[in-house]
Amino acid sequence: MKTRNLFFGITLIALGFASCKDEKEVKAQKAVDNYVVYVDSIEKISTEDAQNNWEGIDAAYQLRVSEAEANLANLKDSVKAQERIIASKGKYEVIRTKTVVKTVVAPVVTSKQRLRNALFGEGKIGDDMSFAWVNAANIHDVYQTFIHTAEDNKDSYSREDWDEIKLMYEALDSRKNTVEKEGLTKEDNRKIAGLKFKFAPMIKVNRMGAKSEEMKDAKE
Repeated sequence: MKTRNLFFGITLIALGFASCKDEKEVKAQKAVDNYVVYVDSIEKISTEDAQNNWEGIDAAYQLRVSEAEANLANLKDSVKAQERIIASKGKYEVIRTKTVVKTVVAPVVTSKQRLRNALFGEGKIGDDMSFAWVNAANIHDVYQTFIHTAEDNKDSYSREDWDEIKLMYEALDSRKNTVEKEGLTKEDNRKIAGLKFKFAPMIKVNRMGAKSEEMKDAKE
């Protein structure tokens, strides 16, 4: 009698264990199915609607894919389930790429940088104030562009602009001292000297004029 009761007890435990295991597998299969079906349903949404509701769509997606992957260990055929998940991930990535509009934020160009671009060329001089790109072969052209641009636009510059121009001019002169030792020709040196002779006093006069205008405007 005792042996029979023991047998029934073991059988009940085994059945209970099997039942528990089956429930876990059913739950796991359902989690994978829910994930795959959800991704398929997103494909049917119009691009415009998806864009307008993408935050919610992605949040629901992340929840379902996490549940699916967490339940893989409870499946007998986990390899096949993993393949289904991978396939749906690929689908989702395609949808996401088509739906999410990546806005490229253009860098903010300050008035100081715009001035530098005008005087030396787009992006030639940045915040690092490096003139390493100026050499014996191009320094005369650099001076010429810089000075002629400043002369042509002198009436539109503020005092801050002239302060920046003076700073750039002095930095360019400093670079010239280096370039002279690297083989600057006498002809280019002479031409640069002529440009500087006219430009140096122009900076001084226009800086003073711009400052006077600012003081006048402030009083008014």
